[in-house]
Amino acid sequence: MSNAKPQVNMLVRSMLILLLVALNMGCDQLSKKVVRQELSYTDNIKIFTEHITLMKVENSGAFLSIGTALPVAVKFTLLTLLPVLVLAAAMYGLLVKTHIPKLVVIGTACLIGGGLGNLFDRLRYGSVTDFLHIDFGIFQTGVFNFADVSIMIGISLILLQAYVLNNHRKAPSLS
Repeated sequence: MSNAKPQVNMLVRSMLILLLVALNMGCDQLSKKVVRQELSYTDNIKIFTEHITLMKVENSGAFLSIGTALPVAVKFTLLTLLPVLVLAAAMYGLLVKTHIPKLVVIGTACLIGGGLGNLFDRLRYGSVTDFLHIDFGIFQTGVFNFADVSIMIGISLILLQAYVLNNHRKAPSLS
């Protein structure tokens, strides 16, 4: 009976991780589906302010279209095969290792969900659908999607945890 509670906790933890990954991927895929169905490649729609634009772009490369001109075998290896391996290893690590800080778990789940969203596009369509652009003069982004936002949130949470942990270790002892 003493093993029942830890097993239930592990199951709940695993289900929450899988739910977070699925929510990140699902929001990404839903937004891309709407963009694919409702926007043409010539649309430039200003939303909220003049600084945020919706536009449909297909990216056959990686971040900012890096790697678009790579040979097919190299592109497949770097943009499909390697991400599959990394995402699978990250998911395995999240589900198996129980002493990972919560911010790192949440951040990694966001990274995995965003990575799977873009990987799904690459496998199904041969490119990733991007559709958001931000322009505040000197601050301007490339065109991106919600998977990219999930990935950036994930990286931010992991870096925040590293910063908090680093500052905690440097804090002078009061004893």
